[in-house]
Amino acid sequence: MTRISAWLALALLTLSSILACGTSEANNITLEQIVTTQSVNQAITTDDGEITIFTRVRPRDPYSEEDGSSHVEMFMLRADGTEVPFVTGNTRVGQIAFNADQTKVLYLAKRDGDKNTSLYSIPLNGGESVKVLEHDTSISSFDVSDSGDFIAFRASEESEDDKALEKAGFRARVYEEEFTFTRAFLFDTESEEVTQVEFNEQVYSVQFRPGSTDLLVRAAPTTLIDDSYMRSSYVLINSEGEEQVRFDTEGKLGSATFSPNGQRLAIIGSQDRNDPADGRLYTANLRNGSVTELLPNFLGHVGDIIWHDNNHLVWLADVNTETVVVRHNVESDEQTTLLPSGQLIATTLGSIDAEGVITLLGHSPAHPREAFTLAGSELTRLTDSNAWIHDAEQPRQEVITYTARDGLELEGILVYPTNYREGREVPVIMAIHGGPEAHIRNGWNDRYSTPTWYMAQEGFATFFPNYRGSTGRGVEFSMLGQNDYAGAEFDDIVDAKEHLVEIGVADEDRVGITGGSYGGYASAWGATKQTEHFAASVMFVGISNNLSKFGTTDIPNEMHLVHARSYPWDKWQWYLERSPIYWAEQARTPILIMHGEEDTRVHPSQSMELYRYLKVHGNVPVRLVLYPGEGHGNRRAAAQLDYAYRMERWMKWYLVDQNEGQPEHELDFAERL
Repeated sequence: MTRISAWLALALLTLSSILACGTSEANNITLEQIVTTQSVNQAITTDDGEITIFTRVRPRDPYSEEDGSSHVEMFMLRADGTEVPFVTGNTRVGQIAFNADQTKVLYLAKRDGDKNTSLYSIPLNGGESVKVLEHDTSISSFDVSDSGDFIAFRASEESEDDKALEKAGFRARVYEEEFTFTRAFLFDTESEEVTQVEFNEQVYSVQFRPGSTDLLVRAAPTTLIDDSYMRSSYVLINSEGEEQVRFDTEGKLGSATFSPNGQRLAIIGSQDRNDPADGRLYTANLRNGSVTELLPNFLGHVGDIIWHDNNHLVWLADVNTETVVVRHNVESDEQTTLLPSGQLIATTLGSIDAEGVITLLGHSPAHPREAFTLAGSELTRLTDSNAWIHDAEQPRQEVITYTARDGLELEGILVYPTNYREGREVPVIMAIHGGPEAHIRNGWNDRYSTPTWYMAQEGFATFFPNYRGSTGRGVEFSMLGQNDYAGAEFDDIVDAKEHLVEIGVADEDRVGITGGSYGGYASAWGATKQTEHFAASVMFVGISNNLSKFGTTDIPNEMHLVHARSYPWDKWQWYLERSPIYWAEQARTPILIMHGEEDTRVHPSQSMELYRYLKVHGNVPVRLVLYPGEGHGNRRAAAQLDYAYRMERWMKWYLVDQNEGQPEHELDFAERL
């Protein structure tokens, strides 16, 4: 045998071994299944525990249905486990809540003949839906007073003049000066009269204070997303809109909720205006608006809260890659862990009864988001939304700890190829989360942009590094990447890759990188400045030029306060050198760039710039794919499926086959319609 033929035989043997790690007849997962995976997004239970109402997201079939948003259906689950379709079909159920005496479910939907999203009710003991309230514009959210006499709701303003002008073709918009505010309204359930609450700020949420008609609103001076992030506050107003007290918080805000007697208020907020993410837990003084931190120096991020009684608050928090649910006596500061880490990735607290039984949502490596009850420490699963998962082989998933070059200990989630054998080096996709104020949990991470189960079946490992600047480890850790765009934070990603090589999982020459938003920025950086480390890159809605990004984004204030901590004019050259376009000439990593054409967060021009720089240099394969009608991430099933196929084809071409050139750009969807 010649040296060439021997080398070829070895290469073929290596490739077949790689593919054999993940492929078997038992595994028939498709990208279509990944994209159409269903999940529960709301769940509430009556106080007697007899009935749970939940909503389930059902993505559209991209081959048989018209393009559009996912369907959201409502179901009843009886205590004996019987699941009853309640409001189903090609519908989109919004917020759900019980009426005051828990005999009906109120819900938002746009049903046949409706001009806008309206408020409906349906009896729990059977019967048809009845329209409760139709407004001139769509209702965004609502809250029922504890007496049931009033319903507060949010809806946008509408001008008949504006509608007439638009119909005549006068559609000019003055950028960031014309605002259509969302206001608060009160609906008298007896007289059926609607009155606008005369509070002249943008209203992002509204809820009654128990025992009164006073309203708690989260408000901001304008409708700009930047103001929603960085300039909003909770305000207690009366039913006429007069401000009673404004609560003394800074920076980003999460949810807020009253104790049952209305005497306490808990707020999820930020440490200060430079805190990248809401995750601090406060109790508020209802007289003077001052706030007191309930968990000072907490090395995690609180995500949701619900009161059990007037003294006990239940909170859900991310801690590293897991979550916990804790019952907290706000008088004595005594804490009881109800759901310890490692059992479930809890995401939402839906309801709680007098006995302390909680209905919540959560996911795990084995399934997407489902509904559960938590009675004391006993966790019971209520829903099962995806039959295909039972027939699929779940890939092994575990938390990996590694050390960055400066000694910082970091974590990430590794999904192995199906049927992986220890010591086998395999192609690895480094999947970088956005934010960077986010993190990957040890749960269900299978989605259109990171189809981990499918890629595991195809012989790939996927690694999600929680690099510095991620959440889940407290404020200090989440601020480590500030004023250091693409610095140590992206070195952490390279260090993760080197660790995977060192422990014998990653084939050093077959490592790709992908991510969206800030993860897209990392993917562009990995293809340019750090090109020697990655054999392929897929960049999604990512940043390529930090100078022009600042001038085209809808969050410049947030970028300044919680990311850059400076302005471009403070250090022009630094911003330029922390931009992938600056390093385009040295790029040797083939890069697939994808972007929604309607993205206001990261303008599609960011992708166009990088494409043009790389294309003109001509040193590396590059392709740009744009998605009409999509924004900062693809929401429609067809666009998601297109993305998944393109990402998978790109990674296989360069990491498995190690081909030259680039794969064909055509996909055969037309044959499947």
